[in-house]
Amino acid sequence: MEKILVVHNRYNILGGEDIAVEKELDLLKELYKVETLYFNNKIDNFLTQSFAFLTNNNLKSNKLLRQKIENFKPDHIYLHNTWFKASLGIFKIIEKYDINLIIKLHNFRYFCTKSFFSKNHLVEKENCKACGMSANTGVFNKYFKESIIKSILVTIYGGEYFRIIKNNKLRLIVLTKFHKSYLINLGFNKNRIEVIPNYLLIPPFEKNMKKENYIVYAGRISHEKGVEELINSFLKSNLNNINLKIIGEGPDLHYLANKYKSEKVDFLGSVDNEEVWNEILNSRAVVTATKLFEGQPTLLCEASLLEVPAIFPSSGGISEFFPDNYPLSYEQFNYEDLIQKINQVSNVEEMDRIGRDNKKYINEYLSKIKLASLFKEALHGK
Repeated sequence: MEKILVVHNRYNILGGEDIAVEKELDLLKELYKVETLYFNNKIDNFLTQSFAFLTNNNLKSNKLLRQKIENFKPDHIYLHNTWFKASLGIFKIIEKYDINLIIKLHNFRYFCTKSFFSKNHLVEKENCKACGMSANTGVFNKYFKESIIKSILVTIYGGEYFRIIKNNKLRLIVLTKFHKSYLINLGFNKNRIEVIPNYLLIPPFEKNMKKENYIVYAGRISHEKGVEELINSFLKSNLNNINLKIIGEGPDLHYLANKYKSEKVDFLGSVDNEEVWNEILNSRAVVTATKLFEGQPTLLCEASLLEVPAIFPSSGGISEFFPDNYPLSYEQFNYEDLIQKINQVSNVEEMDRIGRDNKKYINEYLSKIKLASLFKEALHGK
């Protein structure tokens, strides 16, 4: 049985990428002998970490990787996030051991952090659809708007990381065909990019025959996710007897909760996964007004698995997770179009039909057998 070492730098706040890595592990462990090497971004020693930041080389991380390779002797290394504790020195370690390396790109940060100047980031002179950065940010590429120091450090890292993934012979996995095309337009070799969505599994739920009168948004409560625009569109719709539930936390939560105190809009805050699934299951639909490209829309995919229809903007690769000519997608930033799609929630029979179609599609698209086959091909460069 082939051996795979999965390497991932976890985020300080548990996010979708961390969850995706864990769920995919369940699939990989059925097919390969798997071990993991996880890093976290807790700063143990300021001077040591400062050196690692400036050189993109964390000596402690390098040592941990060497030990893992020597003990486990993997045939392949499957790499996810490296910012920032894992750092970039691990690429030289892997090259030295001549181990097959494959990287999964869950987001577009490699592009957003590759330059110190905002003009090289905001190439279309508008807000970035990859990270949400404002077009009015100024000359410096301030990726972290709350910290110029952190922005400088991530740009030092990002510029080198971009050169590594573009010029190296390693193979890349992305979540959508859209992301593959995005990389090709940046000059990447199309023959070393594979499209493999994240494996997604939720526990079986008994189908709810009687839906409750609400629709759901679940995710980060922030400007780039378009939550305020979603609320306004919902309040302008004709859904008089249906509420909107907002699940999640983020920088705009308190502002929006205070501004939109209404019997029609409920802010639930952070809830655990099982409760989120129950809220989705009992809802008429889920909805998002994201302003970003997005990778794999977890909320929307989970809704499809639960036979619940989704309303979303036609942006990036989101539509790839739904049947062709999907009736509830709308033109991104066209909020009149969004209002019209929200109004369709009142058509119960049509929504039930869409939910059934979505479930059939996503079960085939994210089939365990299909994803396992795609990963095997990517692993061996076929």
